[in-house]
Amino acid sequence: MRRSLLLTVALAVALSLVFSASQAESPRPGIPLHHLDHGFRNLDPAYAYPLVERAKRLVRRSVEGWPERGTPLHVVANDGAALRANRTEPIVTWIGHATFLVQLEGVNILTDPNWSDRASPVRFVGPRRLVPPGVRFKDLPRIDAIVISHDHYDHLDEPTVRRLIAAHQPRFFVPLGLKALLTGFGATDVVELDWWESGTVRTVTFTATPAQHSSGRWLHDQNQRLWSSWAITAPTRRIYFAGDTGYFSGFKDIGSKLGPFQIALLPIGGYEGWGDLHPNHICPEQAVQAFEDLGADRLVPMHWGTFDLNREPYHEPPDRLRKEALRRGLAEHLAILMPGQEIGW
Repeated sequence: MRRSLLLTVALAVALSLVFSASQAESPRPGIPLHHLDHGFRNLDPAYAYPLVERAKRLVRRSVEGWPERGTPLHVVANDGAALRANRTEPIVTWIGHATFLVQLEGVNILTDPNWSDRASPVRFVGPRRLVPPGVRFKDLPRIDAIVISHDHYDHLDEPTVRRLIAAHQPRFFVPLGLKALLTGFGATDVVELDWWESGTVRTVTFTATPAQHSSGRWLHDQNQRLWSSWAITAPTRRIYFAGDTGYFSGFKDIGSKLGPFQIALLPIGGYEGWGDLHPNHICPEQAVQAFEDLGADRLVPMHWGTFDLNREPYHEPPDRLRKEALRRGLAEHLAILMPGQEIGW
């Protein structure tokens, strides 16, 4: 325990000595506002997620320990047989955390795939998986496309990506700066996009859309790669995948430009410890507001109850989500899934 605390303090000190690009530089003339000379930034002038404050909270968490958070999620049995047989029906299946299998017009898509036991650069330490993936890796249908929202370890898992490349050779859609990382993992088909740029797989279009977050897999690469949400659209259906994001005005722009969406996949966990306005993670109430901003028809929550990442009790995010949706008269628009559960859309 003492060694672990000392390592945490050492990491916190190191973090406090590193300045993020978004704080240290200004954008060059003639390029998008979210671009910097060396990296990227969020557009809200009030955005602040300083490394010093994050380091302090990391130390405090290690000293105080984790609160009691209740029983992990129930996993719905899903052997993947119906998913493998599906060729035409639009279906969304929650695997866990930010990983969904999206089936649209015969194209099988994964979002931020993670089948590992830990969300970490190493296998022996870091946030552990609380419940198994909703569909076993070997039971997946043939995967055609994968979208990655950003480079944090719970959203971009190298072992899973390498397995997917070996088994499926999919096309990856990634924000700016991630192509080199993916090719380093062995990917040969990577489409790298800036916000509002698009690529396709057959009749399905993948558009990188803004998000309010950050990036970095270690100390030296903070905010050097872009983060994004994604609009996945086809002639008959449209689905929005938020990735990881704080609340910002961009939800309305995305909805007006690329909607209407039948489904919005929105995060609802990871907000505890920052008051009502976590800069990088929306809380359940903000998820409902984002859903309304997007003008979507159904809200499917994610980023809760899968990994030992957050301080809030496991079932608090969906409970708060239900309460807020009921207060706003939107309860019938919720589809709160368990890992392995699927819905048609």
